[in-house]
Amino acid sequence: MYFQFIHSIDKVPKQIWDDLNQNQEPFCSYAFLAALEHSNSVGGDSGWTPHHLIAYQDTNIVGILPLFKKNHSYGEYVFDFAWAEAYQRYQKSYYPKFVNAIPFTPVTGTRLLSIEKIDRNLLLSQMFEFIKQQLTDLGISSIHFLFPTQHASETLCELGTVQRKSVQFQWFNRNYQSFDEFLSTFTARRRKSVKKERLKISQQQLVVKRFHGSQITSVEMDFFYLCYCQTYLKRSGHHGYLSKAFFTNILENMSENILLVIASHHDTPVAGALYFYDNHQLYGRYWGALSEYDGLHFECCYYQGIEFCIQQNLDSFNPGTQGEHKILRGFEPIFCYSNHWLNDPSFQDAVSRFVQQEAPGITAYKESAAKVLPFKQQD
Repeated sequence: MYFQFIHSIDKVPKQIWDDLNQNQEPFCSYAFLAALEHSNSVGGDSGWTPHHLIAYQDTNIVGILPLFKKNHSYGEYVFDFAWAEAYQRYQKSYYPKFVNAIPFTPVTGTRLLSIEKIDRNLLLSQMFEFIKQQLTDLGISSIHFLFPTQHASETLCELGTVQRKSVQFQWFNRNYQSFDEFLSTFTARRRKSVKKERLKISQQQLVVKRFHGSQITSVEMDFFYLCYCQTYLKRSGHHGYLSKAFFTNILENMSENILLVIASHHDTPVAGALYFYDNHQLYGRYWGALSEYDGLHFECCYYQGIEFCIQQNLDSFNPGTQGEHKILRGFEPIFCYSNHWLNDPSFQDAVSRFVQQEAPGITAYKESAAKVLPFKQQD
């Protein structure tokens, strides 16, 4: 077996890439990663340079590790700015670094694509060892695995990386037949609160519709992009990480994985939320609004997603990172993982101590969040 870095997804045929994406996760698909690259959302001066690692057996591709060279830490959602500052204090360079991640996508999932008949743990170990051997020559400080599965994270721990935990909130479909059945698991007080919140939508003369697959046209997507830009501009002072070409590209190439929620006021669109989904899970990703309405964010980003999961019989719903307000609406705290290897042993030790010190607080936060979930007490 031998390994090779490539600097564009175009170096791998689409069919081969997608065949290795055994779980058919939308964010690992050729269509999604190619859309990022072809729209210049990554590459160029974005700070995300494709550096994917390919594993070959003879002349056949048997594994792909989606990898990016980073010269900043934005768009990752695992915060290591303090580590970069520590490097700077010692007059060392933290950037560039490697991240095995899906850009701008804090979603747990497969981070190693492979053929079916292969020892994935061994393959991951071999690819990780190859990367470590290249770090010094490439001038790379470290490698970071962001949002791997728990199993992959534990495997990486055995290989000497530092495991770091964080908390997200996720909705689980317990065979609900309707939104009302889901609400029936709430306490009376919380159930009344959610119903009141949803009632506000019609009281404000708002109509919310879901579009998915071939139902989505360029009209809806262009409107959503306007919302996306306006909201980023208001919140962060820029138009967002993703270009219009990205949204056009995903509509053309992976509409079967997209759900778009559009809210209108007197037939005029005012807000939208864009989700991805596969056969098992819904992923809430982007939200934007041209006007402010009471409760509209919750309706578009949470309740519509839950209804869609029930309708499509999806197992779970990941609404995105952060947001304690999700807890009272039935989203349960779960651990997410990242794994870190710093090429400088002294900094690796320091990061290990840092993570050990923050871990009890992360666990306590998850436990305290679980205590305020809206569900009735089980006998």
